[in-house]
Amino acid sequence: MRTSRTLPVLGAALLALPLLAACGSKDSTDSGSDKVAITATDTACKVAKTELKAGEAHFAVTNKGDKATEVYVYGEHDGAYTKVVTEVENIGPGTSRDMEVKLGGGTYEIACKPGQTGDGIRQKITVEGAKAHDEAEETYDREVEVEAKEYKLEGLDKFTAKAGEKIEFKLENKGTAEHELEIFGPDGKEVGEVSPVKPGATGEAVITLAKSGTYTYKCGIGDHADKGMKGSFTVS
Repeated sequence: MRTSRTLPVLGAALLALPLLAACGSKDSTDSGSDKVAITATDTACKVAKTELKAGEAHFAVTNKGDKATEVYVYGEHDGAYTKVVTEVENIGPGTSRDMEVKLGGGTYEIACKPGQTGDGIRQKITVEGAKAHDEAEETYDREVEVEAKEYKLEGLDKFTAKAGEKIEFKLENKGTAEHELEIFGPDGKEVGEVSPVKPGATGEAVITLAKSGTYTYKCGIGDHADKGMKGSFTVS
């Protein structure tokens, strides 16, 4: 009789063990909380966590505004947050995009740009840990100077390159409006850009032209490309 009373109790305990193990496993492997939410509207840029640790950062961007937006992470360069570390573009109203980037220790600014123009609505973040190598100071094969005017991009009409070259594109804005330089590979995907440059200022970016083919470029601000600020060049 003693055995018949204790066996059901032991059986219940054994059955409970897999359930407890399963619950523990779920908690230990859940990584969804690693993403930092960025909520963009037409008037705000809310970053859920502004203090991060150095390494891979994962952002989940949601556009709750009425305009298409883009989100940038800017690093500091010459005392201003103008160095593009990473970005995602064309985030339509009501849609979401992920953005991943490796960040070294220091301060950065996250900019949401409703309407995909201007300096954006900015939020500063702090990253704790070892400072990353300054990509802006990395070696490159050669430099190309481009002048922006209303509404022309001059300096790339005779430009050619070889596949694999790293080019520093320097954009000098000699116009009266803000301009930028976006470069797209043969597959139509953006390979890099010089972020918006104010009148009288100069911006630069080191861009690797990895594949051969026809590349296109444009000023992505407003209707500037439609007015003539665009073109193409060949990489052999």
